[in-house]
Amino acid sequence: MLEMVERASAFDTGALPLFPLQTVLFPGGLLHLKIFEARYLDMMGRCMRETTPFGVVALREGREVRQPGHDEVLESHGVMAELIEVDSPQSGILMVQCRGSQRFALQSSRRQPDGLWLGEIELIDGDEAVAPTEPLRGCAQGLASAIETLRAQGSLPFLEPFRFDDAGWVANRWCEILPISLAAKQKLMTLDDPLIRLQLVDEFLRSKGVIG
Repeated sequence: MLEMVERASAFDTGALPLFPLQTVLFPGGLLHLKIFEARYLDMMGRCMRETTPFGVVALREGREVRQPGHDEVLESHGVMAELIEVDSPQSGILMVQCRGSQRFALQSSRRQPDGLWLGEIELIDGDEAVAPTEPLRGCAQGLASAIETLRAQGSLPFLEPFRFDDAGWVANRWCEILPISLAAKQKLMTLDDPLIRLQLVDEFLRSKGVIG
């Protein structure tokens, strides 16, 4: 662990280091990462040493692990990730847990010679804390039931505390586990109105018979 911190490479302090993934991180979400590429080992070393976040952006094109001939195209919006726990089970590998925090718009991005992406960003205000409206309370109740089922199965992908009275939180947690495309999750994450986001989730759940 200390070795990783000490060998952290320098990157532009005015830019946010980015981690492109084939997933969408939502505010308040839990993200598990297995780090083994040098560019991200160095990035995590810097983030640990300085207690700073990094940005998670979904890949519109390309792959998470760099391969010749496969260019990476990033989505225009992402979410800041804060380190919760870092473990090093063996040399050259980090197991990382992160929490999604604030959304951002990616103003520009560039890739360093070592492959690490850096971005100039504009932070986006967090969701207004509003309760689900009466027609949307079924979403919150359905999520509570889903959480109990997942807990009984020993697989709980959410961070506590649970906020069933917060429309944005409920919508975000559903978005993380729904079997919808990466593009659809990206669009939902970028919606500014948490009630509209929850409404769209509600319509999907009703169309699948998950809630009545």
